[in-house]
This record gives sequence, C-alpha cells and structure tokens, in this order.
Amino acid sequence: MPKITVLPNAELCPEGKTFEAETGANLARALLANGVKIQHACHVIMRQGFDSLNEPSDNELDHLDTAYGACAESRLSCQTTVGTEDITIEIPKYNRNIVGE
Repeated sequence: MPKITVLPNAELCPEGKTFEAETGANLARALLANGVKIQHACHVIMRQGFDSLNEPSDNELDHLDTAYGACAESRLSCQTTVGTEDITIEIPKYNRNIVGE
C-alpha cells in the first residue's frame, strides 16, 4: 500500500502525519479516516508522487483556477485517487471549501 505523508499544517495537522492507503482510495476520505480534518473539496499540493495519481477532470481544473496558491502540482483532495506510489502532500495555509451549500 502506498504511504501518504502529510506535511505539517498549523490548523489541520500540526504535527504532520504518515499513514498507508489502498491504491484507488479517495484521498479526502483517506485523510479523514486517519484524523486529518480536511474540508471535502480541499486544495492540496502534491510534493511527491503527482504522476501516480488519476488525471484531473476539467471540472477539477476549473475549480483549481480559483484556489489560493494553486500550482502545477495542485489537486482537490475529493477528486484525487491514490495511485501506486507514495505521495507527500502539503495543505496550503489558506484554503477554502469550494463546495456550495
């Protein structure tokens, strides 16, 4: 199983975290199941393992266009499927939940 490393985030994961997740698992669900209280459509930056993830949809890319600090390695955790390689993610300091109520 791939190892997921979450870099420290002062609000959501102050100590950082490392855990394993099944290949094909939804990243947001895996984070929540392991105690990282991420918002459903949270923007994350893949610092390692980006190429092993599923391809982003056009809808995801459209939403990332409005994410604070988005870059070429940005993904939405709710749209990302864990691949076969270990990944390291950074949760940006400023984030917003793009899901409308």
